[in-house]
Amino acid sequence: MTPAPSIADADIPQATVPVFQHALHTYASETNKTADVWQRFGDTDLSFRPHDRSSTIEEIFRHQLLSERRFFAEFLGLDEPPAGQVLPATLTVASAVDRLVALARPRLAGLAGRGEPWWLETVPFFDVERQRLWVFWRRVLHTAHHRTQLTVYLRLLGRPVPAVYGPTADQTWEGADPTTTTEAASRRPTSPATGR
Repeated sequence: MTPAPSIADADIPQATVPVFQHALHTYASETNKTADVWQRFGDTDLSFRPHDRSSTIEEIFRHQLLSERRFFAEFLGLDEPPAGQVLPATLTVASAVDRLVALARPRLAGLAGRGEPWWLETVPFFDVERQRLWVFWRRVLHTAHHRTQLTVYLRLLGRPVPAVYGPTADQTWEGADPTTTTEAASRRPTSPATGR
């Protein structure tokens, strides 16, 4: 059973500049996917790590919450709560998921009101400079990286792996069409008018 999205489509604000609406939808979707993966763990799993040099599940949760705050505050320039207020007082799976979603909602509103000059402005990013739009997409990729780590942890713990971008061995549906054959990879777009 797939949990309901933490941020529903109806809760995503409209971007001032429509061409950036995809960024808001993507950020909400990635937050929902991350929350879904996190919810598959139990509190007794938080100390699990697959190797002595790997991060624990709890460390990945903490890093995700803190690094998102840093990206949005330091690099993108959005208003964020003080770093000392980002982590839940007691970190559990539920409190981490709640905090992830609670921090994401105002970011959507902050992003929605930004115009094209803001998105395209070059800003410092660690030891380089990049456009804010580039920094935003780097954040999305960073989140996907850590979420992927956690799906591997789920598999190692013998837990079902949820469908993130498509079906998994544990979760599929009627009409799912994963690209696992050269035939599927060879498909071309069809025209709705002609069906060809």
